[in-house]
Amino acid sequence: MKLATLKNHTRDGMLVVVSRDLNHCVAVCEVAATLQQALDNWSQCQPLLEAVYVELNALLGDMPGVMPFDQTRCESPLPRAYQWADGSAYVNHVELVRKARGAEMPPSFWSDPLMYQGGSDAFLGPRDEIRMVSEEWGIDFEGEVAIITGDVAMGTPPQQAADSIRLLMLVNDVSLRGLIPAELGKGFGFFQSKPSSAFSPVAITPDELGPDWDGGKVTLPLLTQYNNEAFGCPNAGVDMTFEFPQLIAHAAKTRPLSAGTIIGSGTVSNKQGTDYGTAIAEGGVGYSCIAEVRMIETIRDGEPSTSFMRFGDKVTIRMESRNGDDLFGTIEQRVVRYVPEGDYTEGDL
Repeated sequence: MKLATLKNHTRDGMLVVVSRDLNHCVAVCEVAATLQQALDNWSQCQPLLEAVYVELNALLGDMPGVMPFDQTRCESPLPRAYQWADGSAYVNHVELVRKARGAEMPPSFWSDPLMYQGGSDAFLGPRDEIRMVSEEWGIDFEGEVAIITGDVAMGTPPQQAADSIRLLMLVNDVSLRGLIPAELGKGFGFFQSKPSSAFSPVAITPDELGPDWDGGKVTLPLLTQYNNEAFGCPNAGVDMTFEFPQLIAHAAKTRPLSAGTIIGSGTVSNKQGTDYGTAIAEGGVGYSCIAEVRMIETIRDGEPSTSFMRFGDKVTIRMESRNGDDLFGTIEQRVVRYVPEGDYTEGDL
């Protein structure tokens, strides 16, 4: 089943069921007005939504109330959420970060997941601009996979946590690399350096992936383009040290998780049989963030040569099935200068 949230001038948008080919959708207000409402009442809503999905795929344009599915009208599937916790399941990414600054990685990083609690009150839509005050903040994208859970009891072990996975999405976890060192230096974690994230237009149930969902991870490439050039296609099922049930159990160790909790995988990163990975231009699968390229340049050349995002730069993130079908729709975002309302100059207009 595929679900999306359309913008409708309310905070939480309007829930729609989307056809498998992403060409049509239909509102389901009689079942649930919003995705959060559906998640809160999943046992009652899921069968009804699934029935609509089956009918929509069978009848498409002939179904009453059907309309074209326009990804530019989408909010993130959950425009806001009770909780957004991002892990770092691909330890290769963490290892690269530390190597670039000459730091050893503690052995515990291979057995105990890293996770931070991000801002979840105002997600960006998948086609919304990334508005920033300054390029000096080190604007970066991070391509990830995420899951949405149902209710999870405190202390739930990984083997049971898998049953709580309701939906999957893609993520652009926007990061401000220039602000991260000072924040981490305080010993209290990310805050200003992790602004609003954006999620794919569509959230899907795990069965939509068929054999490419093994109960814990997605085994398909994550496709990233940067300024219309191929940037990365690492496989999300490769080098994932901590699978989603482990990340859920980690988050729920000391607290319950409410339905609608979002947990991210962290930046998808493949070693590719090398120490640091290889760019697409060099025959590899590339990367899911600019920071990894800069890390490799630092390790290899002594300093980075690739800049972070500038105003006008564009990133797209998507994933295809084995048959080449678009699974989640496309995150497509451009970085622009943020101008506070009412504070315009002639050059901004």
